[in-house]
Amino acid sequence: MRIQCPNCGERAIEEFTYRGAAAPERPALDAPLEAHFAYVYIRDNPAGRHLEHWHHAGGCRAWLVVERSTTSHEICSVRLAEDQEAQGAGAGQ
Repeated sequence: MRIQCPNCGERAIEEFTYRGAAAPERPALDAPLEAHFAYVYIRDNPAGRHLEHWHHAGGCRAWLVVERSTTSHEICSVRLAEDQEAQGAGAGQ
């Protein structure tokens, strides 16, 4: 699998570190324990396209939001995570 880094161009997957789903924001520190448990352990496992965070650790060190199909591993889009935040889209779907 290869990822098209917006800064560096197409690169091998070995240059990247997977963080996980671009999930909703983590609960506030004073949120109930159940909210923290759900944030860490209770996750959907969707079939099809979803958003993930990847770190270009072996390159420009940028955080990316990658839209990837969990059924085919096709990468549909890649953007800088900071661009998504600037657009007000947050980190979730």
